[in-house]
Amino acid sequence: MARSFVQKAIDWARRKSPWIVHFNAGACNGCDIEVVDALTPRFDVERFGMILRGTPRHADVLVVTGAVTLQTKDRLIRIYEQMPEPKFVLAVGTCACTGGVFSDCYCVTGGTDTVIPVSAYVPGCAACPEAILDGVVKLLTALEAAQKAQ
Repeated sequence: MARSFVQKAIDWARRKSPWIVHFNAGACNGCDIEVVDALTPRFDVERFGMILRGTPRHADVLVVTGAVTLQTKDRLIRIYEQMPEPKFVLAVGTCACTGGVFSDCYCVTGGTDTVIPVSAYVPGCAACPEAILDGVVKLLTALEAAQKAQ
């Protein structure tokens, strides 16, 4: 069945202006600084339409930095559940991808994918802004492919 014009317009708007919310699950702040750097005019992630929002209720993409600890696990799940569908998760940094150097600690559950589904991974310690932009482009490409498949 063909999608309506209104649905196509909504899909186009979602693809061209994904709003993000950032969550620090317990990072050393190295990746947090790089995420903020990607939002500055030097790297200009806003050219892809991405805007940082303060609430998960208005966000399409959850950017997670740091290894997920027992203390932040429930908060991360709660923020993820507050986001409207369709929602995407971008794990930034080695700690968010796998738990990093903290993976064997007693209070670390592991990477982001041990708690919520992850759409794209950006490895690195700390992940550079260019890698974050590459992850954003891959995420938007996957979003466009998913919309075409519908």
